[in-house]
Amino acid sequence: MQWHWKKILVHVGLGTSLLSCSLLPIEQMQSHNYSHRVKFLVMHFTAIDYEKSVTALVDEGGLSSHYLIPERFDTSYPDDKLKILQLVDENERAWHAGSSFWQGREELNDQSIGIEIVNVPTCKRAKTTSNTSKTEHGVNRLCLFPDYDPKQIELLIELSKQILERNPDISPTGIVGHSDIAPSRKNDPGPRFPWYQLYKAGIGAWYDNDTINHYWQMFNDAPPSLTLVQRALRVYGYGITETGQLDQSTLDTVSAFQMHFLPWTVTGQPDSKTAAALFALVDKYFPNKLQGLMARYQKEKIVKPDTVVNLSHGQIDKVFPEVDRSSRQWVNDRALFKAYKGRGEIIIDNVDAESADIFVNGQKLNITQPFKPYQRYQYSLSRRTRNGENTLRVENILPEDGSLNIKIPYPRLIDASAKNTTRFSEVDELINEDIKQGFPGAVLMVIKDGKILKHSAYGVARKYADGGALLTQAVPMTTDTIFDLASNTKMFATNLALMKLMSEQKLDVTKPVGFYLPEYRGQGRETRLVEDLLTHTAGYAPQVRFFTKDNNLGPNFYSQNTERTKRLLLTKVPFTAARNAKRMYSDTDYMLLGMLVERITGTSLDTYVEQQIYRPLGITHTVFNPLQKGFSKQQFAATEIHGTSRGKRVEHDNIRTYVLQGEVHDEKAFYSLGGVAGHAGLFSTAKEIGVLTQLLLNRGGYGEKQVVKQGVLDLFVKPDEGDGTFGLGWRRASNGNLKWHFGPYASPSAYGHTGWTGTVTVIDPQHDLAIILLTNARHSQIEGDDKHYEFSGKKFETGKYGSVVSLVYEAVLNK
Repeated sequence: MQWHWKKILVHVGLGTSLLSCSLLPIEQMQSHNYSHRVKFLVMHFTAIDYEKSVTALVDEGGLSSHYLIPERFDTSYPDDKLKILQLVDENERAWHAGSSFWQGREELNDQSIGIEIVNVPTCKRAKTTSNTSKTEHGVNRLCLFPDYDPKQIELLIELSKQILERNPDISPTGIVGHSDIAPSRKNDPGPRFPWYQLYKAGIGAWYDNDTINHYWQMFNDAPPSLTLVQRALRVYGYGITETGQLDQSTLDTVSAFQMHFLPWTVTGQPDSKTAAALFALVDKYFPNKLQGLMARYQKEKIVKPDTVVNLSHGQIDKVFPEVDRSSRQWVNDRALFKAYKGRGEIIIDNVDAESADIFVNGQKLNITQPFKPYQRYQYSLSRRTRNGENTLRVENILPEDGSLNIKIPYPRLIDASAKNTTRFSEVDELINEDIKQGFPGAVLMVIKDGKILKHSAYGVARKYADGGALLTQAVPMTTDTIFDLASNTKMFATNLALMKLMSEQKLDVTKPVGFYLPEYRGQGRETRLVEDLLTHTAGYAPQVRFFTKDNNLGPNFYSQNTERTKRLLLTKVPFTAARNAKRMYSDTDYMLLGMLVERITGTSLDTYVEQQIYRPLGITHTVFNPLQKGFSKQQFAATEIHGTSRGKRVEHDNIRTYVLQGEVHDEKAFYSLGGVAGHAGLFSTAKEIGVLTQLLLNRGGYGEKQVVKQGVLDLFVKPDEGDGTFGLGWRRASNGNLKWHFGPYASPSAYGHTGWTGTVTVIDPQHDLAIILLTNARHSQIEGDDKHYEFSGKKFETGKYGSVVSLVYEAVLNK
């Protein structure tokens, strides 16, 4: 130990000798225009004991600090009496701050004095998470902080007072912790450092109790925006950028602030107490900056309510004459709507007009006039409409200040299947032959030009009893049989919800996922956008088998509890590829998207889609967890015979071994997310999925209910730049690149999805065609050994989709 101090004294002596050699004729004339070099006093803990600290701070090639204060209870400290060690002269530059920022200044080694205090926390990183995240405040890091030695703090206070006397430019807000000036790299001196004790001794900043209470009451009523909190942190001194996002930098900065000023609640969340402490500090130490912050707060508070975007009650739902008028005369009071020949209606809700000329496809409607005020009039458009686009024009509304509201509902399906009994004979022959050879069953629906051309059931809904024996009498399939849609859930639940929320301006898919799910941070999560999840380019593996301890991420990722699974999804599941580096179809993406829907809407995914999308459309048999909602097993197509055991080849806790009927097959959805998940869990009938496909063919609505705006639908189904077979969630035919799904005849604009249980959907806007094939292909024996096996039902053409889809196209296009 003596060697270290001899070396230091030698350096000091050399410096003195050099100074004495300066014999230049210099006369001192003091300018008034100067300031002191030192602006900041930075507190550190060493995180290692005294002996290791000396090695790190004194030996050549390491770091340094101006002062080191040992602790009494450190066995490596050799002296009986506690003393302060000066390692670097205050006028010299010590290497203690590193890359740092405070109050507009960077690289604070040049402008600060550093004090290292021996204090050793215990910090661990989670073994199951990637080492790519280096943040000090991440959820994958646990730190246990010990109290400081009271004698240490006594010495620190006396030393700090002397430093402040020698360096008068250090203001109270210039006395900071290492974590304040480098929040994403450092967490010292930690939450147990006695900042308030130092403040009471005249060292450093603290807020006044009455002031923080004032702001707390204010912010409880109307919280400041995240961008305003970021701005206030910047005003106080932190190196933070206003992003409006709860990104990792913001979480780290807020954590550092809380460790300094609210050490009893270090969460990283900018809650009302944190904002109150921050504004109380700005109020006290930067009153000239407070006025601007508060003016912004009042302005944002006034405009805070979100714009309410009401979706229309029909594809046309507008007041004539139009309020927002163009200077181009012939573009006003006109609209386009979709209809089919001989179908459609117009609804006129009169306000105060007496008469008007209304034209559909250039033909004036013969309607009774004069109108009565506030009366509704409904007329058939069957003599005026044609297949495809139709025009509406309104002229000569009298009196000139009169107005009326015109609605034209979206087309509804009509059933014409009875007229097409032989048209699809080749499709029937294929499926029936598969049934004879052992394929279990199917329901097929074909929709063309707003008509159900085919709605047929084949085979059986259930043929095996629990245990695997054949039923004495199989349960026949019917057109009302309800199916486990598997991954078609992604489209007809989660995607529809996302599209609706975006239509209502409650969602922006170009924003980071963490904007909506603030806990989603660390390991690069801050860079992932909502659209990355939709296009399967976020970097997640295809799945995490949460439901079994025997998963590829280990027992720490085992969960048969919904809340635990969601926590794992938000904070633990690692990426296996960089963002946009590789496209991997992943259930994890849609699990997160389902959670995102729940966070935006404030309700569960099933409640939202069932109450806000399906019920208003008259859809009542499209549900999650149907057996919990009054349905009976007999209404469902059965799936796997031996539960999820793959014919007793698989084992895990609580495994189901009975025939699955009315329970979601997907293990992650059933065991780990309570049956309600963004990737699987939805049950429905061919007819009700038919309504949803017609809604999409109608470009967003059905009857008097608009669910999705046309522009949003276009965004979701357009080809992804990286791979045209993907849209936002939807799979696309993309010029024949997915023939196994869409067949060879689908137009380039066709889109849809498949489901593991044996379900496929095709929506082809160019042909105004939808195909829904629902099968129970997995209700079949499993062939193969314990490692290489397959369901026999997936060996049939019906279970492979493409052939059935191809024959449907031929039946439709070859008419």
